[in-house]
Amino acid sequence: MNRLKRVYVEITNRCNLRCSFCPGTRRPLRDMTAVEFALLAARLRPYADYFYLHVMGEPLLHPQLKEILSICADLEAKVIITTNGVLLPEQGDTLLSASALYKLSVSLHSMEGNGAGDLTAYLSGVWDFVSQGTCQGIICALRLWNIGGADARNGEILDYLAQKGGIHPLACPQPRQGSWRLSQGLYLEQAERFDWPDLTAPASGASFCRALRDQAAVLADGTVVPCCLDHEGDIPLGSLFSSSLPEILRTPRAQSLYNGFTRRCPTEELCRRCGYATRFGQ
Repeated sequence: MNRLKRVYVEITNRCNLRCSFCPGTRRPLRDMTAVEFALLAARLRPYADYFYLHVMGEPLLHPQLKEILSICADLEAKVIITTNGVLLPEQGDTLLSASALYKLSVSLHSMEGNGAGDLTAYLSGVWDFVSQGTCQGIICALRLWNIGGADARNGEILDYLAQKGGIHPLACPQPRQGSWRLSQGLYLEQAERFDWPDLTAPASGASFCRALRDQAAVLADGTVVPCCLDHEGDIPLGSLFSSSLPEILRTPRAQSLYNGFTRRCPTEELCRRCGYATRFGQ
C-alpha cells in the first residue's frame, strides 16, 4: 500500500473541557494504554512518519503520555499534538523533554468556546510553553479556528500576542493563507469555524476528501476510521489490534470509500454530510 502523510491516533477520548464548537463523543471514555499504543505504533510506522496524537479528547490528560512519547522516539516517528493548552503548565516538562515532539498546536479558541476562565492566566501559561518550545526546535502553532463562531475575544488574544511579541500578529510575515509567522518556529493560524460531519446534518455537497489517501485515524479502542473527523466511529474499517493496516485498507468498505472519492462520488453517508470536506472543492 502507499504511504500516508499522517496518521491520527486517539490516545484518549477524555477531555477536560466542553467546547461549544466540539461535538464530543458518545463512545465509552477510554485511555489507550502504553502497551496498546506500542502495538499500534509499530503497525503504523511503516506507512507514516507523522503521528498526530488526537481525534477526540485532550492528549495531555493521558496518564502515560511520557511513555507514549518515548515509544514514538524509539520508532523515530514525528509527533504532532493538538491541545486546548490548559494543562501546558503541568505537562510542559514532559513535552519539552520529548525528542519525538515535532509540533504542538494550541487551540486558543477553546477558552471562549467554554464561555469561562481567566483568559490572561491561560494565555500566560501557553506563552511560557511556546517560548521554551520554539527555543528547543519545536514548531508551535496558536490556532484561532473560530472565525464566524465564538470569536468575540479574538481581539483580546491578538492584543496579548502583540504585547508579548512586540508586533501585532497580523502584521507579521504570512507564509501561506491563514498563517502568520510570529517568530522562529511560532505561528498564528486563523480559519473559519467548520461544521463537523454528522449523520443528521444536511448534505454538504462535498465530493472529494483526502481520507485514506493522505491520512487515516485510529480511535482509542483500536478501530480504524477514514479520518480524524469521524468522531463517533461511524465508518469502522477494522481493528488495528487484530489486523494490519494494509489488511484493513484492502477491505471492501475501505476500497469503496477510496474509489468513491476518486470518482467524486462519496459512498459513505457521513462523508456526504461533512462540512470540512467542502474545503477540498466540489
